Amino acid sequence: MKNEVRLIGGRLKRSKLPVADRPGLRPTPDRVRETLFNWLPHDLTGWSVLDAFAGSGALGFEAASRGAASVLLLEQDAVLVASLRASQQRLAATALRVERTDAMAWMARAAATAAAAFDLVLLDPPFDAGIAAAAAAAAARLIVPGGCVYVESGAALAEPPPGLVPHRALRAGAVHAQLFLRPG
Repeated sequence: MKNEVRLIGGRLKRSKLPVADRPGLRPTPDRVRETLFNWLPHDLTGWSVLDAFAGSGALGFEAASRGAASVLLLEQDAVLVASLRASQQRLAATALRVERTDAMAWMARAAATAAAAFDLVLLDPPFDAGIAAAAAAAAARLIVPGGCVYVESGAALAEPPPGLVPHRALRAGAVHAQLFLRPG
């Protein structure tokens, strides 16, 4: 673990998360994270959040830092899962739960059982996987009315996910960030 990312807001502000040297792992840049959390309410108290492709955990830990009641981080890489759990313990981030799983399969199961109702779903899948649109469509079935889906990808989604409306968008270098809302 050579690199790290610093949390930018909330009670864990300035805390550092390690970033493993893993193929395709690219934590959300500070500027993009700051913009995303400026688009959302300052205080996420009581929110239920899903970080579906957790990686370094920067997005999910930011949500927990800003008061989210529960944050579920999904990651399939065992090394990254171990790092996420170590950070969770070190920072006493009790609102966080880390699960080792394939995010796409997990979201499909959750949607089929109607077991999940999130206020915010954070999606930052590997850019080269080409699954951002499919992940956004899966996430759209997991959010409550008034909830949000954030998508970070190498190219902007051509169409909003089913049932969602575009709210905000930004391009920073190779990163396209979009926030969609479920009317309600």
